[in-house]
Amino acid sequence: MAAPETPEQIARTRTVTAATVLAHGADLRAYPYRLLSVLAHGVGADRVTQAVAAAEVLERSGWELVTVSEFASSRLVYAIMRRR
Repeated sequence: MAAPETPEQIARTRTVTAATVLAHGADLRAYPYRLLSVLAHGVGADRVTQAVAAAEVLERSGWELVTVSEFASSRLVYAIMRRR
C-alpha cells in the first residue's frame, strides 16, 4: 500500500490520486494553485469512472471539472479541475 499523499506532495506535483479523493484523504484547503490534476489508475473503463467520481467529490468543495483525458501510452486518466 502506498503512503498517503500529503498536502505538500499534492502541491508540489499538482496532482492527487482519485483513490485518495474517494477515500476523503485529500486536504486541499491550503492548496496554493487554481488548477489540479486528479490521476486515476485502474483497468479499462474503471479509470474514467474513478476520475469522474473523484471530480464529483471535489465539486462539493468548490472545484469544477475542466476536462478528462486518457493517455493511451501510459494507461492513465487525468481529470483536470479548476478552483471556482
